[in-house]
Amino acid sequence: MKDYKTKEQKRKFYDSGEWKRLREEVKKRDNYECQECKRNGFVCIDTNEYSEGAKRKKIQLVVHHIKELEHHPDLALEIDNLETVCVSCHNKEHGRLFESNNINRWADDEKW
Repeated sequence: MKDYKTKEQKRKFYDSGEWKRLREEVKKRDNYECQECKRNGFVCIDTNEYSEGAKRKKIQLVVHHIKELEHHPDLALEIDNLETVCVSCHNKEHGRLFESNNINRWADDEKW
């Protein structure tokens, strides 16, 4: 079984073709909608906005491991352990909220 404890191990996993294919399958299954917002009666979809600063499409939806990758590596590619969520819900889930003084508490954390 693989370990996903270090940033390098996680980066290799999230850069893999297998993960990228599964991530797209999960988004399609979830109709490109945030499942957490949906549970709370809201609609949050991927709008395909473009970021001039980053020179790429803005990331609005991510695929979240319900049971954390680091603690459950055996579920890394298990589709039933994955769901589509918006960046805001994902950050709330992981406690990565911006403080009112504009400090990014997760600047050095994982970014996928």
